[in-house]
This record gives sequence, C-alpha cells and structure tokens, in this order.
Amino acid sequence: MAWAVGAGVLMGLLAITLGLVTLRKRVDPATARRHVTRPQLRGLGGLLTGTSLVLQGLFNLRILPSVTWDIRFFGGNAFLFAGLLLISASQLMAQRRGPDHTDPSVV
Repeated sequence: MAWAVGAGVLMGLLAITLGLVTLRKRVDPATARRHVTRPQLRGLGGLLTGTSLVLQGLFNLRILPSVTWDIRFFGGNAFLFAGLLLISASQLMAQRRGPDHTDPSVV
C-alpha cells in the first residue's frame, strides 16, 4: 500500500514541477501542447492538482499531523477539482488578442 501512496506523491511532485515550469516560462512543455491558450491557468491548475496529490499522500503516510477523514477527503478533492477546472479552462477559453496593427483600416 505504501508504494501506491508513494507513486501518487511522486506524480504530485511531477505535476507541481510542470506547473512551475509553465508559470515561469509562460509556455507549456512540448508534451502538453494541445490547444492551450492560457498557460498561466494551466500552470496554476498543475500546482493545485499536484498539491492535492502530495498532501493526500503525506496524510496517508502519516508524515503530516492527523486530521479528520472528512477534512482530508473534501479538502483534497477541492484542490484536485479546482486544478482540473483550471486546466480545462486553459484549453477552452479563447486566446486574448490585441488589435491587429498590420491592418491599415484599424485605428
């Protein structure tokens, strides 16, 4: 059982790392480039998703102080779903575009 929790913690650390890289460089890694129009939302979503996985794993391994089951469950799921919502929004929202300065009719 500990190996499964440890694998979840490692996946969470990977998601946090990818989220930080995305926020820092403002570009997604090559494996994540589908239709991401807002890399900042994608980076924040990766951070929230990774934080959820790491915290749930540390609570299950009894590294962090024990809290009630419902706080762990609902808190972890809130972070996870908020992160997934941000990742989805980064792919669905239209890209911001400034005025086209090459078009002479636009003043």
